[in-house]
Amino acid sequence: MQFKKLNWDMLGIVTSVACAIHCALLPIVLTSLPLFGIEIIHNRAFEFFMIFLAFVIGAFSLLRGYLYKHHQLKPLIIFSVGILFLLAKQIWHHWEIVLLIPAVILIVYGHLLNNRTCSYRSASANDAAKVMVPTDHLHQKAV
Repeated sequence: MQFKKLNWDMLGIVTSVACAIHCALLPIVLTSLPLFGIEIIHNRAFEFFMIFLAFVIGAFSLLRGYLYKHHQLKPLIIFSVGILFLLAKQIWHHWEIVLLIPAVILIVYGHLLNNRTCSYRSASANDAAKVMVPTDHLHQKAV
């Protein structure tokens, strides 16, 4: 059984979207959780865990792309600004939705840009490898 390579950008996107769903929809849909003793809506530990998880996966993914593929800072900068918006959301709770929307957009865009740039660089490298002329005929023996 062969496993596909894990796409860290897609994992980062899924994590960011899961965080956005948690922050935006959970308070609306699951307002009855405190009745059952479950306090996940404004649980600071859970919020910071989600931010930490998004940061670790994103940083790993984007640093791999930067170091091994494209060497461009733009995806890292966009992602970092998104993480800063997420952290700002934790400080200024009354601006939560206003800060959450650009945070998720920037984080997802950073991952998409990283993924696209890595794919572009890989495709360019593959195209260059196909164009190279075999060197076997250059080393022919003299008759």
